[in-house]
Parts: sequence; C-alpha cells; structure tokens
Amino acid sequence: MNLIVEIFYLAAAVLFILGLKQMASPVTARRGIVWAGIGMVLATAITFVHPHVNSNYLLIVIGIALGGGIAWKTGKEVAMTDMPQMIALYNGMGGGAAAAIAAVELIKQHEMDLTVQLLAVFGALIGTIAFSGSLIAFGKLQGIKQLRGAFRFKNQQRINAGLFIVVAWMGLGIATSGTDYSMVVLFLFFALALAFGVMMTLPIGGADMPVVISLYNAFTGLAVGLEGYVLDNPAMMIAGIVVGSAGTLLTQLMAKAMNRPITNVLFSNFGETSGEAQEVTGSMKAIEAPDAAIMMAFAEKVIIIPGYGMAVAQAQHKIWEMTKQLQERGVTVKFAIHPVAGRMPGHMNVLLAEAGVPYDIIYDLDEINEEFRTADVALVIGANDVVNPVARIDPSSPIYGMPILNADYAKNVIVVKRGQGAGFSGIENHLFFADNCRMLYGDGQAVANELITNMKEL
Repeated sequence: MNLIVEIFYLAAAVLFILGLKQMASPVTARRGIVWAGIGMVLATAITFVHPHVNSNYLLIVIGIALGGGIAWKTGKEVAMTDMPQMIALYNGMGGGAAAAIAAVELIKQHEMDLTVQLLAVFGALIGTIAFSGSLIAFGKLQGIKQLRGAFRFKNQQRINAGLFIVVAWMGLGIATSGTDYSMVVLFLFFALALAFGVMMTLPIGGADMPVVISLYNAFTGLAVGLEGYVLDNPAMMIAGIVVGSAGTLLTQLMAKAMNRPITNVLFSNFGETSGEAQEVTGSMKAIEAPDAAIMMAFAEKVIIIPGYGMAVAQAQHKIWEMTKQLQERGVTVKFAIHPVAGRMPGHMNVLLAEAGVPYDIIYDLDEINEEFRTADVALVIGANDVVNPVARIDPSSPIYGMPILNADYAKNVIVVKRGQGAGFSGIENHLFFADNCRMLYGDGQAVANELITNMKEL
C-alpha cells in the first residue's frame, strides 16, 4: 500500500511540474491547468487508502464537498474584474491550510527531530503571514472601505519590525524546546503571526497589489513545501517547491517591472513620494468617436494598450471586434501589455484570451516598446500609471524609474477614459496633457461600440 501511495504521489508531482511548464505560454496554459488539476485529484484520492488515515473518511468527504462546492460555485460566477481578489483569497487559503497542518502537529507535542520541528514552526510562520496578509490584500482589491488605500501611521515600520522579532523569538523557542512548550505560547505565536501579516499588508497601496499577490503566493508555496517535509509527504513537498519557486520568480519580475527591489517590497512603505511632484502643464483635449474612428481607420499601425478600465467595462470583446474592423482595412494592429497592467500578473492577457484575440498580436513591454515611434495611433483603454511619462522624467514621483509603455512616442494618442481622475496610484498622468494626446471620454465598451459603428460607416 505504501508503494501504491508513493506511485500516486510521484504521478501527481510529475503532473504538477508539467502543468506549470505548460502555463508558461498562453497557448498551452489551459492544458497545463487541466494537467495540474488531474495531479491534485490523484493526490487527494490516494488519501483514502493512505496508511496513516484511520477512520476520518467522513471528515475528508465533508471537507472535499464543502471546499469543492464553494470553489466550483465561486469560480463559475466570479467576474473577470474580480479575479485578482479571488486569487488573493484562494492563495491565502493555501497558506492558512499549511499553517493549520503545522498547528495540528505542534499541538500534539510529539517528539520531532530538531530540523523537522524548526521547519514546522517556520512553515507555520510564513503560512500564517500569507493567510492574514492575503485576506487584507483581498479586502483592498475588493474595495472594502476600511481597507482601501494605504493605511499608515508614525513609526509603523519600526513597530512591524518589533512585532516580527517577537514572533520569530517565540517561534525559535517553540522549535528548540522539544515537547516542553506551553499551549498559551503556541497560541500567542499564531495570533501574533496573524497580526504581523495584517500589519505588513496595511501600508501597501492598491496599485502595488500585483507584487503583493505574487509575494504571498511564494510564501504559501514555501509553507506547503516545508509542511510536506514535516509530514514526509513528497507530493506536498514538490508542489510547494514548484509554487514557491514560481512565486518567487514572479515576485522578482513584478518588482522589476515596477522598478522596486525586493527589499523595498518587504521593508518599505509602497507608494511614498520623495518630494513635490512635477507640475502638470497644458490641458486635456477631448476628441469625439467619429474623429477617433477616422484617425485609426486611415492609420498604417495602431497599438492598443489595455488596462484595468477595460476589465471594469468588460470591453475586451468590443475591442477585438474593432480590431478586426481595422485589420479588414489593412491597418496593422498590435496589443501592448505591461507586466503590472490590471490588478494581478497576466490580468490583461486573460481578458484578451477570453475575447479570442490571437496570441501572435499580443506583445510584452520589451517586445513592442520601440515600435511606438512608428505607430500612427496608440489607443489607451483603461490604462494609466503604466503609460505615465513621469516615470521617466520626475524623480519625485513614486513611480519614477518604473519601465512604462512608450505610448507618448506615437504620432497620436487616444485615451479612452470615464473621466479626468487620476489612476489607481493617485498620480496625475502627464500623458493626458501632451500635445499629441486626445481624450475620448466614456465607458470603454460603449466607446468601442461607437468606434465600430463609425468605422463601418466610412
């Protein structure tokens, strides 16, 4: 029976790794998710015949039914605009599950090797932080009034550092005391770890959530891997290592895309300015849909830059319809995706894939940035901070140094926007005041529909 269990775990681990490999490309990502899902089914199914599982079958079935039912229902109903907070929530559940496993093992107070006990406590710490931190990230993305924006107070980082030292000291004491530790101390350890996860996330603004989500994803994976070692469970170890390493690499990529070192992500208040922002000159100049349609219809190259506003308006299908209209007129159309566009990594890619936009006309920042100089029109729909020129010119701006899409280098820029407000980070966008920029006000889907209608009439 042990051999059968190990074979199932090996098969699950192979499927996890192959699935993740498939997820590296949008063309094969759906297949990768299916493969990884099959691996999870195998790992879960073999639990019923695991030698260490005695008479807990009813609890296992109830847990699978509840968790699977809730996940199925919410997964079917969630809007694309709410996908980032759903991912944050589910990621937190993974960290919480790893922490719960550690709690069960530590509550038993049975003899463990020192290394195993150290890893159990470390996994409990980062799993608990990922759990509470992800819940706060969920609340920020969901727009809960009390959590919206960055919550900061005097000496916050010093207090956070002090809290972490206390939690780490308690954890070290538990890990090195064998079975001689108090349940009160263990309870306080988990309670303070939960508090630290909350305190660590509160000062972070919503615009930085892509980095935070990927960071907590790495924490969750590492916690699962460590608790897999504690339970001597190869499937958990491999799954945790795969998720943890992927999350770590993604965090580094997201931090690089926002020009923030990992140390800044971990230990600094995100979004703080270093001085007075550069004053905006000029004025916003409006354009009507018929004129914008003419401008694009008679262009040679149009580059479309989608952002979170497109997701809110659910305009991706209309944008693709408009793209086909332009292509029929011989216009070269490309999509430019910034790594942190939207509220999570890959948010725009998912939306465009849902609309049926071919992958070969979707380009990353590094692939397309030089082409803006040869573009007749850059159409910005719902994007803000990722096309803000102050990232190049204003050292006092919190996004200074962040790589941006060079929309302002195009001959003409059309920005589809509901109103004249600033972006999610609260920074005024200098692009909107540029001489070559025109503002096309309105809901993204309605505007795209107007553009399609006017192009058909030409």
